[in-house]
Amino acid sequence: MQKLLLHACCGVCSAYVPERLMPDFDVAIYYENSNIYPSQEFYKRQEAAKIMADGFNLPFIEADYKPADWFRHVRGLKNEPERGKRCDACIYHRLNKTFQYAKEKGFTAVATTLSVSRRKDVNQINTIGYALAKQYGIEFVGRDWKKQEGEKISQRRAKDAGIYRQEYCGCVYSRKNV
Repeated sequence: MQKLLLHACCGVCSAYVPERLMPDFDVAIYYENSNIYPSQEFYKRQEAAKIMADGFNLPFIEADYKPADWFRHVRGLKNEPERGKRCDACIYHRLNKTFQYAKEKGFTAVATTLSVSRRKDVNQINTIGYALAKQYGIEFVGRDWKKQEGEKISQRRAKDAGIYRQEYCGCVYSRKNV
């Protein structure tokens, strides 16, 4: 079975997507989210994502929290609207880190939970994912996980599991919009 590295943004989004991939892939969860602000929020989301990974009995890989790297990547874009150029840079930063790790560790496919959220544009995510797939020579499994009530299922499962459920996308700029 093909080894897939699933970028997970939080526990809520990790409550549904893995099961959709598991019949076809050997899945490992990768938590790379240096965009999350503040650090306490990062660790709450990390713990929630780990709980969901454990529930699926999947390996959980924690990338180092490096917000300074993320801020360098989105420099000059703080006034961009949600789903704008800042989000392009943010998604690129996190997925690029995911593809780098996948390449180093012998994964043959990458996916992300990002598109299960109503806050995210699936076309924006997939455009970046497919470009990185071409660059790294690794398959990108781009899906709109919101379909077939994916977001509702994720939210319900997260609530039932009693895990942390966030109020904003994650970065300091999206936090201001809450």
